Amino acid sequence: MTLKPAETWVFGYGSLMWNPGFAYAEARPATLRGFHRAFCIYSVHYRGTARQPGLVLGLDRGGVCHGIAFRIAPDTHAETLAYLRRRELIYGVYREAFIPVDLAQDPSGAPLQSVFALAYIAERAHPAYAGVLTLAREATLIRRSAGRSGTNLDYLLSTHRHLRSLGIQDARLDRLVALTGALAGRAVLRDGAPRSTVGLTRAWASRPTHLPRTVQDNRFGFRAKCVRAGRRTEQTPEEQE
Repeated sequence: MTLKPAETWVFGYGSLMWNPGFAYAEARPATLRGFHRAFCIYSVHYRGTARQPGLVLGLDRGGVCHGIAFRIAPDTHAETLAYLRRRELIYGVYREAFIPVDLAQDPSGAPLQSVFALAYIAERAHPAYAGVLTLAREATLIRRSAGRSGTNLDYLLSTHRHLRSLGIQDARLDRLVALTGALAGRAVLRDGAPRSTVGLTRAWASRPTHLPRTVQDNRFGFRAKCVRAGRRTEQTPEEQE
């Protein structure tokens, strides 16, 4: 397996797979090692609100993640990067990283390749990082939440359906879809389009949930807060006074 020099690739593992939102020159199935796909991010914008947070996917440490790598044309590099940062770096719970991914063999039969791709990794120190939740807890949050981009349940079903269409098996997502209820299992029309899950979301809206702590400033402000907090813990009681 050859390691190619850095190119402009973007690794998608969640909504970027089925809704990239940017132009790309090539899309290839790809494998990222050292991270796995997990519902570990509280969403207070796209699939939830500050009062009723949802859950979205992030890349968390350990394991393997199968997804799609998009190759970006050089003339759209700056535009694409700006778009991704507006989309992914809303409140600092993701961080950018260029990491190697293995591309699947293309139809021409060329050797397997490893390229460096831009990926968005969960920031574990961030208050919106949910950590490892039980499947039941994940299902509860997903069933009841909605945000600017629609219901959290549609997000789960769209990701699950796209993974299945690519032949990617994700046992945890399979169980999570089952736990979200009978409507989730039937939320596909004959043409493959998802049914509206607004009614199901409203039905769960009255269920109580714990609110995550969130920060409203940008990612740089959040990191600065971490540094200040660390400095305070290093001070003696006399210095703190």
